[in-house]
Amino acid sequence: MPFTLRALRPIAFAASLLCFAGIQCAHAADDASEKITIMVGGITKLIYLPARLTEELGYFKDEGLNVELLSQPAGVDAENELLAGAVQGVVGFYDHTIDLQTKGKDVKAIVVFGQVPGEVEMVSSKAADTLKSMADVKGKTLGVTGLGSSTSFLTQYLASQHGIPSTAYSMLPVGADASFVAAIKQGRIDAGMTTEPTVSALQKTGDAKVLVDMRTVDGTRAALGGTYPAASLYVQDSWVATHKAQAAKLAHAFVRTMQFIHTHSAEEIAAKMPADYQKDKALYVSALKASLPMYTADGKMPADGPATVLKVLASFNPSVKGKHVDLSRTYSNDYVSAK
Repeated sequence: MPFTLRALRPIAFAASLLCFAGIQCAHAADDASEKITIMVGGITKLIYLPARLTEELGYFKDEGLNVELLSQPAGVDAENELLAGAVQGVVGFYDHTIDLQTKGKDVKAIVVFGQVPGEVEMVSSKAADTLKSMADVKGKTLGVTGLGSSTSFLTQYLASQHGIPSTAYSMLPVGADASFVAAIKQGRIDAGMTTEPTVSALQKTGDAKVLVDMRTVDGTRAALGGTYPAASLYVQDSWVATHKAQAAKLAHAFVRTMQFIHTHSAEEIAAKMPADYQKDKALYVSALKASLPMYTADGKMPADGPATVLKVLASFNPSVKGKHVDLSRTYSNDYVSAK
């Protein structure tokens, strides 16, 4: 006897009860049309350029994904949004996955955008005569995006390499972009850690100079002793467990963007970005050129990267210091390799 709608209703009802009871319903959970909200830790920063570029290139839509990008200036705040379930993913620094594991939170990076931090310690031109390296930071005020942020741990590590304890200087949270520039101009900080295009903007006006450059692999290895994967897409394990197809589609979209970056000039990449990101187009292109070496070509985790990041965090992050961390649980290359 052929099935009728009436005959199917009890089956559908039973299936819904199973889902409600917590039994995984892969198809329902992995609906590609379901909106994915991704919080970016400062969407105009060039370290996070792949997020908006992927949207502009139409790669999310090509994968059949409904993605919304939001911006939150500090990565630590974006992390909180993820844990609260307000967003499904964060484009931020990989080091958050290590920190969170020590707090009992299972989060992993599934795409790596930057094999290096892309961060630069800039010294105010007013302080440059007395602050020639991180060995000179005693008694100085150093700007970071936020206390407990990736920039604060990197700052402390760079100073420690010269035997300077964190008690010998002050760290002031000044955010990024315009607020960082204002802090330099107003003399509220002697030096600080920031990214492009802020670096190039400060160089252009002559308000600050480069003290430590971590935009390239060589510069990062000299400063930190290895590659330092930073900008990445990280998600909660609980989300990716029930959204494996969506995770693979997201990863594939981002990998296409990384390949686009590696096969196009800074001018061609800039042409794809929104006009309001590049109020000074020549400056933006120049900043992008300086940033290109930091991007991965395939979205995969550099082999030596996780250990370098753990070394830095274990030095100054009280949540990580002395704790066991299973680095294999903090990232996965499976999703970028899925297609």
